[in-house]
Amino acid sequence: MNTALIQPNNATLNIHANRPKLFTAKRFVETKNMTQVEWLEVRRKGIGSSDCAAACGLNPYMSILELWMIKTGRIQQNIEDESEGHAPLYWGKQLEPLVAEFYSMHTNNKVRRINAVLQHPDPDKHFMLANLDYSVVGSDDVQILECKTAGEHGAKLWRDGVPLYVLCQVQHQLAVTGKQAAHVCVLICGHETKIFKVTRSESVIEHIVKAERYFWECVETDTPPSVDASESAAKAIQQLYPAHVPLTVEDLSQNENANLMFDQLIKMKEEIQHKQECFDQLKHEIQMMMQDKERAVFAHGSVVWKKAKDSISLNTKALLQHQPELIELYPLQKQGSRRFNIFTD
Repeated sequence: MNTALIQPNNATLNIHANRPKLFTAKRFVETKNMTQVEWLEVRRKGIGSSDCAAACGLNPYMSILELWMIKTGRIQQNIEDESEGHAPLYWGKQLEPLVAEFYSMHTNNKVRRINAVLQHPDPDKHFMLANLDYSVVGSDDVQILECKTAGEHGAKLWRDGVPLYVLCQVQHQLAVTGKQAAHVCVLICGHETKIFKVTRSESVIEHIVKAERYFWECVETDTPPSVDASESAAKAIQQLYPAHVPLTVEDLSQNENANLMFDQLIKMKEEIQHKQECFDQLKHEIQMMMQDKERAVFAHGSVVWKKAKDSISLNTKALLQHQPELIELYPLQKQGSRRFNIFTD
């Protein structure tokens, strides 16, 4: 197994500000023998370290709006079935003790479980929770161990060091516990291990606390937070407002900001249409040059243009014309989704 012990020079990781007075986190709830249902309910009572990046708008997999809908109980936490051996969550949990054991062997640092959800002791930051993988025992250098596993798709996120969303997670843990540094041990594709040191950064923690406070105020006041352009936000918006009220109108004609956004929307739609036409023009010209060749190579890359395999599918329309009773015997309900259409005067 290839191993690397890395201490990044990234300023985000190694800002040595004046160390604050250390404090001890509160034990919010004990987790030993806790069921998954109980665990999910505890998660809704605050912002955990794995929620931090999403609450700050920095999670590549979850938007702040989707996290808000989870915390307000509008949708359920997306937890994969641990009984399915192919699930990343399943393998991450199974391999976590092995990653921790390897870390201890490589660093000679002893680690132990903390069977509790921890809470920031400052009442003003009561919403900040943390569930540590392990604490590091008897080390003056680091106090927390975060174990990660990455497959072939996630491996690229670790090429340049600790991914931003994991940095947020660890800085959140340091904020809640009052500790000064953590190690992140990641097993990549089952054969390469890297250990990164993340040092407490007061400036980063300040930004995290500010962002999380805004998010938690949105949860407590049941106010949807700002949205982004992610697929997660698009899904969350459809779930938040799944159906329209017929014949209702929201009059935004006097809203200056809304009118500005609409004008930008029209302009961008025209730009996208123009760029799509340019793209199609170039594509068609290259296809004419290729004729019946499968691949064309250029100075800086290549394109492939090949026919997909023939397939046979069921002509359900014709079938139902001949046997209309089948729709009653084998109905399939499909949930309709709202479509966003633009009209100009």
